[in-house]
Amino acid sequence: MPTILITGASSGIGKASALRFQSEGWNVIATMRDPVGSDLAQLDNVLVTRLDVTDPASINAAVSAGIDRFGAIDVLLNNAGYGAYGPLEAFSTDRIRRQFDTNVIGLLEVTKAVLPHMRTRRSGTIVNISSIGGQITFPLGALYHGTKFAVEGLSEALHYELEPLGIRVRIVEPGMIKTDFGGRSFDFAMDESLTDYAPSAEAMGRLFGKLASHPSAPEVVADVIWQAANSPDDQLRFRAGQDATDLLDQRKAQDDATFIGSIKDLMRE
Repeated sequence: MPTILITGASSGIGKASALRFQSEGWNVIATMRDPVGSDLAQLDNVLVTRLDVTDPASINAAVSAGIDRFGAIDVLLNNAGYGAYGPLEAFSTDRIRRQFDTNVIGLLEVTKAVLPHMRTRRSGTIVNISSIGGQITFPLGALYHGTKFAVEGLSEALHYELEPLGIRVRIVEPGMIKTDFGGRSFDFAMDESLTDYAPSAEAMGRLFGKLASHPSAPEVVADVIWQAANSPDDQLRFRAGQDATDLLDQRKAQDDATFIGSIKDLMRE
């Protein structure tokens, strides 16, 4: 049976994907920063192991453990990540680096660790979780959107690079999802002395409230990830959630001034 390695499988999209693939008869390497007590470990054909995308030693150990247990890794799901929002001036250099180290460098390091195995087998699929935020932006999101735009670009370039080797690359773009993105997966920075940014922060709150009024369940994204991992064609991007489809269609149909104007209107209402 095929095997998938999932980063960030402790909750949300990662956990829903682990459950989906396991229910379909796959072997699952469910990785997370703190695997202690994970109920996924009680399931058949699931290996729960530690992987911190900012710790190369843990990445290599998890990949080796997965191959030792199941013999191969057929699909890599790069899901681990979080969102940093707030005025750029409010972020220390360490917090800026942490955002890019997790969402971009970590994704590349996990991919690098799996590639030699897939390249030797001339087979494999890499599914990278992006976001509607990899195609469009919202206020105070320079760091988060910067990372997701990077994921879009590096994934598209890898698509060319790896296809001749039998390795496929897929991008999944979720909209607003019922996860803990607003909790532990959300890093908001605001310095009270930076009063000039207060109106933008208030506008962002109004905008997010509207966009998140009808979020999709993590299982919706897991279904799209299943489709992306198993699709036989060359489709690169997969949208997850009706709001993702609507917003990305709108972005594609409009020029910059028109689309950005519509976002500004939502911020004012």
